[in-house]
Amino acid sequence: MSDLKVTLVQSQLHWEDIAANLRMFDEKIDSIRERTEVVFLPEMFSTGFSMQPERLAETMDGSAVQWMKRKAAEKKIIITGSLIIEENGHYLNRLIWMLPNGTYGTYDKRHLFGYAGEQDHYEPGNKRLIAQVKGWKINLNICYDMRFPVWARNTIQADTQAPAYDLLVYVANWPERRKTAWNTLLQARAIENQSFAIGINRVGNDGNNIYHSGETSLIDPMGEIIYRKSHEEDIFTYTLQREQLDEVRKNIPFLKDADTFTFLDKESL
Repeated sequence: MSDLKVTLVQSQLHWEDIAANLRMFDEKIDSIRERTEVVFLPEMFSTGFSMQPERLAETMDGSAVQWMKRKAAEKKIIITGSLIIEENGHYLNRLIWMLPNGTYGTYDKRHLFGYAGEQDHYEPGNKRLIAQVKGWKINLNICYDMRFPVWARNTIQADTQAPAYDLLVYVANWPERRKTAWNTLLQARAIENQSFAIGINRVGNDGNNIYHSGETSLIDPMGEIIYRKSHEEDIFTYTLQREQLDEVRKNIPFLKDADTFTFLDKESL
């Protein structure tokens, strides 16, 4: 296992304008001069957090997914963020983990934000996505998922005797009015799961005049803040060091003492 170079893109979004957002992120990724391996974009990065999927949803063959394929191949990087996707007559807030060779993984947001009526427009997901790159296992989540620690719980795997993942990620459109929860919970998720944690948020007002202050952050496994940016657009690249993660887990091996549990979907109850 080796170190992993990641880039966090905090940006304003053009409200419900797919073409404008794709042009913008095309330019932002082109502006990255450092070598990087994974680029993280916010939740619903092509539209903003909209409750209008009937107008805005694209299929997996749509322009946003095709842009991700083209850009990942062009730059030889992994790109991830969430989009509004229509599939089999259902609308999904879907995170896509796009590889340079055009293959991808998907995660459909499990916890839909009831306060905004998200559950009235989108179908919830029912399985986690833990992607792998360079020996790193990356648990990918969307925004409101952060409030539910059991969904993110790291566990020691019976077959490998290693934790299920090494990096916990939340792509988000999280309003400034609840930034204390965002900052506190992201640090808590890093500490309790003994992993690096990344939270990618947007900045600026959305189409509902809700302000987002960003607070995009990178937290180490001890809960220390490596990076946090407020209010401004920013692109930040950092090398996650495997040695640091392994040393923390070796010196404070508390994950092995955690309670065991099993996930059950609603159909099983």
